[in-house]
Amino acid sequence: MVKLHPLKSPNRLKLGVFSANADGGLAITDVPERWQAGWQDNLTAAQIADRAGLEFVLPIARWKGFGGKNKVREWSFETFTWAAALGAATEQIGLFMTVHVPLVHPLYAAKALATVDHISQGRAGLNIVCGWNPKEFGMFGVPLVEKGYDQAAEWLDIVERLYASDQPFDHDGTYYTMKDAVSSPASLQTPRPVTMNAAFGGPGRDFAAAQCDYLFTTFSEIADAGRHVVDIGERAQKAGRDVGVYTVAHVVCRETMEEARAYYDRYAVTQADRAAVDAHMAGKKEFSQSHDSHAYDRYRQRFAGGAGTYPLIGTPESIAAEMVAIADQGYQGIALSFVNYTQELPYFCDRVLPLLKAAGYRG
Repeated sequence: MVKLHPLKSPNRLKLGVFSANADGGLAITDVPERWQAGWQDNLTAAQIADRAGLEFVLPIARWKGFGGKNKVREWSFETFTWAAALGAATEQIGLFMTVHVPLVHPLYAAKALATVDHISQGRAGLNIVCGWNPKEFGMFGVPLVEKGYDQAAEWLDIVERLYASDQPFDHDGTYYTMKDAVSSPASLQTPRPVTMNAAFGGPGRDFAAAQCDYLFTTFSEIADAGRHVVDIGERAQKAGRDVGVYTVAHVVCRETMEEARAYYDRYAVTQADRAAVDAHMAGKKEFSQSHDSHAYDRYRQRFAGGAGTYPLIGTPESIAAEMVAIADQGYQGIALSFVNYTQELPYFCDRVLPLLKAAGYRG
């Protein structure tokens, strides 16, 4: 019997670990303790999150880094095999894979995704992205797709059809042509594992509203965060669906606010990998619609600190209060990154999770 996927748990605010499969995580920094993303550390971080009751681990899909002194994110683990290994080494946490649709054929993805779902006994999840970095696509000899979300819709339809059909079928679509296609076993979850999409622009949000279970989005300030939830809710309602909304944040949790701010300034200002920050921001600004347009000018430290995500910088009490405020804006969950996951995640779990439980946002 398939258990309820962790993202469908009753906790009002779901939490997960984001980007641990890649060098640096989300931080673009030169501090000596920066995340190296070795396999043993990935395994340890996932098991810490699993034991603490966090709902998911979510990787990024990177093929080429952003340069700088450390070749930021050039080192990263491929997400299907990464999730399969973690599925055999954890007990309850959700295991996401992130896929660039134009680079992975849906037949292969269906087989790989189902494999992870069986290994994990129904804990697999799929983060569907269309890609924004032309340098990465150039490595594959593939151009960026102009209507990437149209391709993603056809791609996901094929995956679902492969799982639903017990007979081979032909497919003659806009982006894919298939003859006698079949994939067995199907995923344990039906009609397929839970899906998410990270999108800020209109086409991506429309795709998520029509096709996905969850959407990840960013915001600049908590007071303004609710408008994104409203927008996504309206798009989902037009599609006759209900889509959960999540966000992403980078965390520095310390005993005092002064200590937290000092460390944030150290790793994300004084010792930021400036060349890599410049390359990352320039590429995102030109090719991606992942942030408010003014964020690139106002929040450079946030890009060094956590790829432009919201900063949770402070004491356990102040961070818990901000997370409650985010949930009260309508967000169902937050994916979290740290400068060093194995060093910082235990303190976060020990000190912040009880506060969220006492506030009624986690069991």
